[in-house]
Amino acid sequence: MKSERGQSLVEFALIVPMLIFLLLGIMDFARIFHAYLTIDHAGREAARTASIGKDTSAITNMAVNQGASINLQASHVTVSTGSSGTNATITISYPITFLTPMIGNVVGPLTLKDTTVMRVE
Repeated sequence: MKSERGQSLVEFALIVPMLIFLLLGIMDFARIFHAYLTIDHAGREAARTASIGKDTSAITNMAVNQGASINLQASHVTVSTGSSGTNATITISYPITFLTPMIGNVVGPLTLKDTTVMRVE
């Protein structure tokens, strides 16, 4: 029994890096999923604003306000509107950075993109 005293410590030391890597990967996935849901919601709200005939700055401000939790900037939002009866297109491109450097080096830069189209009334 005395000779096996450090066995659990060695096993723990071998497993801890994998557990930390797994935990950080779960956190990265959750952040990316939250960002995607947020830009999807911001795009829908901006398209609703465009569908009632608001100007481009009001549409962009709506998207930025709805994306405040991920610090969405006006430069991430592209608005294309038309006259009544045509479609308004809102495109949001949001760059993601990873918390885990190893995943970021393997995957590279990631940009989430959401396009919402709604008819202008």
